[in-house]
Amino acid sequence: MSIQVKRLNRALGAIVSGVDIAQELPQSVIDRLGELVVEHQVLFFRNQPISPHAQCDFARRFGSLHIHPIYPVMPDLPEIMLIDNHRDFLPDNDNWHTDVTFSSTPPLAGILAAKRLPSAGGDTLWSSCFAVYESLSKSFQDFLGGLTAQHSVAKSFPPDRWQNDPAFKERYERAVLKHPPVNHPVVRTHPVSGRKGLFVNEGFTTHINELNAAESASVLAFLYTLAGRPEFTVRWHWAVDDVAFWDNRSTQHYAVADYLPERRTMHRATVIGDVPV
Repeated sequence: MSIQVKRLNRALGAIVSGVDIAQELPQSVIDRLGELVVEHQVLFFRNQPISPHAQCDFARRFGSLHIHPIYPVMPDLPEIMLIDNHRDFLPDNDNWHTDVTFSSTPPLAGILAAKRLPSAGGDTLWSSCFAVYESLSKSFQDFLGGLTAQHSVAKSFPPDRWQNDPAFKERYERAVLKHPPVNHPVVRTHPVSGRKGLFVNEGFTTHINELNAAESASVLAFLYTLAGRPEFTVRWHWAVDDVAFWDNRSTQHYAVADYLPERRTMHRATVIGDVPV
């Protein structure tokens, strides 16, 4: 099996070809894909008509799988999160976020498969937390290196979103009780590469613990604006059966919600990670 890699830009992103991720792959190929996702931070595979079960099988080669406590999942396969957005289930991931940082062990990776797309729109952008951090002055890097921040499930999933759906409201309330706010370092060291990157995000971070409210809000607002700078990002225009595989430890992403009233359906498998340091 010959894997080809086409780098997309200087910050992050690569298209991978020559591999069918729906098949049982030798460990050497899995190891190589693991190396590539650390190096490029997000990998894109075209023309991969992968089934939910095969998607789970592929994701499990990289670790145990996370089951989302709030979002819809496939009834017979809860490891696959169903992101099915339309007029009656509005998108809520159109902000810069790193998945599930409300957990004490945020995901190692996400694997997203495109199943139904609008006639136009619905792109996803990824941002390199390494590139953002490395753009900062040494003095500011040192300042951030001694800080921690709180992450909360309630920040990204406000209760009024579920007020008209009793079943979702119950799942939300259970999730908030099961997942109290957690603290993570503002600057995270990648466990494989050793590179440092920012580990705060608009989706789940509430405040920086060592600063007062005004200072925290100002610092976070500045850091959030950096994530979307074009030189730190890659934008993917989806086709049906595309698959994205990203390192959740070193990226943020933003799903553009510009396609309503049309529908967009994606399947996501999420690999559990470790405690950020």
